Amino acid sequence: MKRILVLLLLVVMAVACLVSCGSSSSSGSGTSTSKLKFRAFVSNPLQVTSLGPTPVLNIVDASKDRVSPYTVSLSSLLSSGTSDPGIMVLSPDKKYTLVVSSTDNTVVLVDNATEAIASNGTTSIPAIKLPDFTESALVAPFSSLGYAAVRNAPVQGGQPGLVEVLNLTNGSIAAGIPVPGVHYVVQAHNGNKVLALSDTSNTITVISPSLIGGATDPRTYSSGFDRPVWAVFSSDDSKAYVFNCGPQCGGIGPSASIAVLNMNTLAIDATIPVRGATYGILSGNTLYTAGTPAGTACPSGTAAASCGTLDIVDVTTQTVTPAAIITDGYHNRMDLGSNGRLFIGSRDCSEINIPASGNNPGELRGCLSIYNTANSNVVFPSDSGDVTGIQPITGRNVVYVCQGGELRIYDTTTDKLLVLTNVPDIIGQAVDVKLID
Repeated sequence: MKRILVLLLLVVMAVACLVSCGSSSSSGSGTSTSKLKFRAFVSNPLQVTSLGPTPVLNIVDASKDRVSPYTVSLSSLLSSGTSDPGIMVLSPDKKYTLVVSSTDNTVVLVDNATEAIASNGTTSIPAIKLPDFTESALVAPFSSLGYAAVRNAPVQGGQPGLVEVLNLTNGSIAAGIPVPGVHYVVQAHNGNKVLALSDTSNTITVISPSLIGGATDPRTYSSGFDRPVWAVFSSDDSKAYVFNCGPQCGGIGPSASIAVLNMNTLAIDATIPVRGATYGILSGNTLYTAGTPAGTACPSGTAAASCGTLDIVDVTTQTVTPAAIITDGYHNRMDLGSNGRLFIGSRDCSEINIPASGNNPGELRGCLSIYNTANSNVVFPSDSGDVTGIQPITGRNVVYVCQGGELRIYDTTTDKLLVLTNVPDIIGQAVDVKLID
């Protein structure tokens, strides 16, 4: 429906002969970049122009919450297949943004300084064509390599699944490491280890990047998990906290859990039961974990028949606090904003849309939950659709959220949408958002 509305709008725009806003110098100032000092990128496969929908990264002034007329144009790579930018990955040094196509399995590297496709000095680095879809990719700390989990990639004589090693200096695949059914990749802060996770297996593949391309197999294995789907590393990289999805992902149960993986021995030091564990973040010694256990009852006051859970794990004492009941679905987005507000997003949740009638105030809620870590209060915003991007804005009381194709800005002092004179509007479809400065 959203695509149809966009195409109808394009017809109107063409008749009106509007000037395209899809180029990187659309403001007419003669400069090639936005010149903004504090920026966020928003991936948009359907930027509306007089020539038709164009794939771009919109550039947002993150100090004023305004969409710049400048964009990072991806249209020059249409012949290579980069026509539908989706998830983005910021390199650890913040110099580059890896943009993954959500429809045609390509990856492109953007230079954040030039706000254009990265160059090797003379020519633009070409898009990298993956053998199939990925929803998990990362960039190594030194930015010359990347990794993508391609669970359906064909493997001759073996089960499908490859961790594709991306050469980001020349736009090629440097190696393909077989990992059956690999769905997610997570790396240590120092980049010395990469965990390859599959939600159809109970074994984790640990990849040593320094061994890739040599005579020694870069893979080692650790077993004893229960459908591992995510992981976060301790600040010193000595431990990885592995999220066992358990029953929610067809595991043996009896519940989801967090496995404490010793990165020196690759043995599980402890297993901590939690209610749900598909995604989470580590803040100091506090691990936040979300999931949707079967049969989780919703509190009174909502028409939702199914709900998710948020648990808080003290990784020092390995104690668990059941923190809140949240929206359901598959939780795969979470971030901590200012004022202790934890934003939790999911996909395929049970959306509620009951209009107000008489004395009934109605109920509107989608896939986003906002948890106040100070008083344990939970707010369920009324926007509908999957949450596809969450980005707190450093030094400000706002969080950017991409939900249902729209860019929303929340005030962390009120847990409500920010009321702006000039509401930032992404013309097209907002998929993901990353703060690059």
